[in-house]
Amino acid sequence: MREKRQRNPASQMVVGLFVVAMGMIFLLDNLGWLDLEFTLHLWPTALIFFGILKVLQTRSSSGAIVGGALILVGGMMLLKETGFISISWRSLWPLLLIAAGLSVVFRSPNSRWLFEQRGEMLDTASDDAVVNITAVMGGFKRRITSPDFRGGEITTVMGGCDLDLRQSSINGEAVLNVFSMFGGITIKVPIDWTVVLQGTPIMGGFEEKTVPPAAPNKRLIVRGYAIMGGLEVRN
Repeated sequence: MREKRQRNPASQMVVGLFVVAMGMIFLLDNLGWLDLEFTLHLWPTALIFFGILKVLQTRSSSGAIVGGALILVGGMMLLKETGFISISWRSLWPLLLIAAGLSVVFRSPNSRWLFEQRGEMLDTASDDAVVNITAVMGGFKRRITSPDFRGGEITTVMGGCDLDLRQSSINGEAVLNVFSMFGGITIKVPIDWTVVLQGTPIMGGFEEKTVPPAAPNKRLIVRGYAIMGGLEVRN
C-alpha cells in the first residue's frame, strides 16, 4: 500500500524558490553581470530563510519565537553588512538567549490558556501525549511513557535533543515536526512502530535505523528540516 505523504505546501515552495534564487544570483555573479559581493550577505540571507521556514512550519508559540529570532538576527546582520546600521556580533548573539528564554516562558503550564486560544496542538490530559521541545545552545534529554503519543514539535538550534519513546504507544498515527539547525536530534521508538520520514535535509541528513514491524498498525510520521545538522530515528 502506497503511503500518502503530506507536506506543508508553503514551506516547500519557500525552499524551492530560495534554491532557485540562490542559483540565479550565483550564476549572474559568476558571469560578471552582477557585483553584489553576495558572499558577504550569504549567511544573513540564510538565517532569514531558515527563520521563515521555521515560522511556516511551527504550530507553537515557542517555535514562532525561535523563527522570529533567526529572522531578526539575519536581518540585522544584513543591514550591518550593507552599511545601514553599525552593530557588533556581541550585541546580536544575546537575541538567541532571549528567544530561548521566551520559548521556555511560552511552554510553561501557566501559559496553556494562550495556546488553547490560538488553537495549537496541546494535550490537556497528559503532558507526555504531545511534546514541545526547544533546545537553543544546549541539550535536552527526555523519556516519554504515554500510552497515546500524538506527536508534537522539536526545535534545536546549536543544540541537541534525545527523545526516548520506547515505552510509549500510538493509537494509529502521530506526527512529529522537527527543526534542527547546527545540531542534532535522536528519536528512539518501539520495534512495533513504522517510521515515515518526510524531512528535507539542507546540508544535513535524515537517517532511519529501525526494524520493520511485523504488524505496521502504529505509524510515526517525522516531518521537518535538518539544516547543517542531522536527525536519527532508531529502535
